[in-house]
Amino acid sequence: MGGKPSSAGRAVVLGSFLLGGPSGSGVATTVTLGSVAYPLLARSGYSKEAAGGLLAAGGLGAIISPPVLGAAAFLIAEFLKISYLDVILMATIPTLLFYLAIFIMVEIDARKFGMRVIALEKHHNALQLARRYWFHFVSLVAIVFFMLLGYSPILSVFWATVVTIVLAFLRSDSTLVPYDWFRGRMPWVRGFWESGFIRALEGGSVSVLTVAMTVASAGIIVGVVTLTGLGLKFSAIVLAYADSGARGLVAFWTMLGVADTPELLRDMRLLLTAFYTSLIVWVVGLAVPVTASYIISAVIAAPALITLGVPDFAAHMFIFYYAVLSEVSPPTALSPFAAAAITGGGPYRTTLQCWKYTAPAFLVPFMFVLDPSGTGLLLTGSFKNLAQANWLSIAEVTVTAAIGIAALAGGLQGWLLRKTAGLERWMLVIAGLMLVYPRALFDMIGLVLVAAVVIMQKLRTERAQPAPR
Repeated sequence: MGGKPSSAGRAVVLGSFLLGGPSGSGVATTVTLGSVAYPLLARSGYSKEAAGGLLAAGGLGAIISPPVLGAAAFLIAEFLKISYLDVILMATIPTLLFYLAIFIMVEIDARKFGMRVIALEKHHNALQLARRYWFHFVSLVAIVFFMLLGYSPILSVFWATVVTIVLAFLRSDSTLVPYDWFRGRMPWVRGFWESGFIRALEGGSVSVLTVAMTVASAGIIVGVVTLTGLGLKFSAIVLAYADSGARGLVAFWTMLGVADTPELLRDMRLLLTAFYTSLIVWVVGLAVPVTASYIISAVIAAPALITLGVPDFAAHMFIFYYAVLSEVSPPTALSPFAAAAITGGGPYRTTLQCWKYTAPAFLVPFMFVLDPSGTGLLLTGSFKNLAQANWLSIAEVTVTAAIGIAALAGGLQGWLLRKTAGLERWMLVIAGLMLVYPRALFDMIGLVLVAAVVIMQKLRTERAQPAPR
């Protein structure tokens, strides 16, 4: 039965957003969605690499999506000695901005390359599916519910899993143990051994072994770094490089007539420290997965940001988001490689496509650390502080971040309302960078540049239209 015409790219973004929350695994989300969505993307006009890059980008969001996130999110709670609920709170707005970036890139692709709109087969509408499988939504809130009751994160995950297993028995097509096994129509031992319940236990056991080995190896590295004092020395080196670079930039701008102030030096030092920290986390992530990358970088890089006055929760979330890049950084680019195996595209070209879709979103973490107002994206870091939060400031920084993401996407793609001219493209990139820096002056400059590009493109469109006869 034919459904309404729809963009396959939009469907992938929405599907990744809905599946990533309860999944928490970039590879699992990529593979699960890719096996279903790749034929749609191919029919819509995506190349093998572009389709794989989009699937991997959507899967990558699972690691930063509440309520599960990746395994590293539990470690953030341990490092900061806070509730896991606070980590979920901090991840909420950045997750929405991450998927907004991918959605905008997909929309630009559709217009830029003339992607075909296809008719999706629809056997049931959304309301019918929601009524039939409503119990699957319980897994999205079960962990949060048990934590609100006062359970520890480990017990919350355990009981949420138990609830999900029990609710799965409500329908025969979702139960982990077939109804026929209970009715005695299947061999007692073999039927249970081949059930979905045993396969789930097998998959979980294999997955936890990988995480356990990663954390154990990272723990040895962290122990060596801590006991030898290398972490503090490393932070001192980063701060020294940032201070030297900041003084050089300030001296250069002073020559150009910009007033030399202590605030300018401090801002430049913080900007360069954040930049160097992001590079360090990325380099560490070239060799190890997300969890290990976060653990190592939290020890050697976070102190440098905290020394400059960045709140500890903002510094750790900054490192966590850049640690996620290890999922798309060769030679351990797990999600793009998994997507390439499905689409048949080249693994490294697929990785580059994934970088294209996620690039605008990975500038957002700089907003966490460059200015105190940027922590509004993290909803002040805890439910306790949220009660006294300035909601107007949070809304302002969120909206400017969204516009900045759209501007960066348009500049990187060379397309906004239509194909951009060279000047328009540079104006969009500069506007995006300005809007990502959470300062009122920079926001005004960025908004003016975006408005100017929109007006220029509208005027060009009107001139290109034929005059009425």
